[in-house]
Amino acid sequence: MSDYFDNYFKDMHATDRQGIHSCPDLIDCIQQIGFLPLLESGVQGFCAEGMMAEECRFIQFDDSSWEWPLWTWKGTAIKEGNCVYGKFFNGKAGFISLDWWPDFYNWRRSKNPQLELGSIEEAIVLTLQEHGSMIARELRAACGFTGPKMRGKFDAYVNRLQMSCYLVTEDFVYPTDKHGREYGFGWSLLTTPERLLGRSACLCQRSPEESYQRMAEHLHELLPQATEKQINKMLK
Repeated sequence: MSDYFDNYFKDMHATDRQGIHSCPDLIDCIQQIGFLPLLESGVQGFCAEGMMAEECRFIQFDDSSWEWPLWTWKGTAIKEGNCVYGKFFNGKAGFISLDWWPDFYNWRRSKNPQLELGSIEEAIVLTLQEHGSMIARELRAACGFTGPKMRGKFDAYVNRLQMSCYLVTEDFVYPTDKHGREYGFGWSLLTTPERLLGRSACLCQRSPEESYQRMAEHLHELLPQATEKQINKMLK
């Protein structure tokens, strides 16, 4: 376990707790703890945003511009941090290290081992497999979700596919202004974990139940303040 993680959680009310100060810190933390939700997880403080050093938190300026190092670092962490990113934790985004990915994939896929033939979920995955990777809005258009109020419906399908480990985020794509500068929150570049990591990186020799037990025990050790219900909610 990383020192700043251990120090952060040893006293939730301390005023001198260490935090994540840089992208390398974030990557190191993901590698050492294995699972890290991006935002609030249901367990107090257990998320990347909650563990950021005070000077690295989200800031909005008077002109409505903003600065959020975590949002900038997450793309680098995906590409360089030997981790997987997606909406994995109760429909919320987070990181999983490659060491823990096979167990997570094994457990989640066991809940939805095969997409229903002819289903919308199957069409989404087949479309993505055909193109390799696509930003969400391009994938939505390619799947015919172009009418009014279709974005929310499509996003619900994509979120469920991420929870089942059929889709992951490969990177983030940002629009640019007339000066070539990136702006905004960016768009998720979606792909399949098999394409991103290779099929072998998703294989696990344990049963799904053994994988779940292994992950639950790890999280209980990592988060002694968390209840059984909170751990189950993160992993279910």
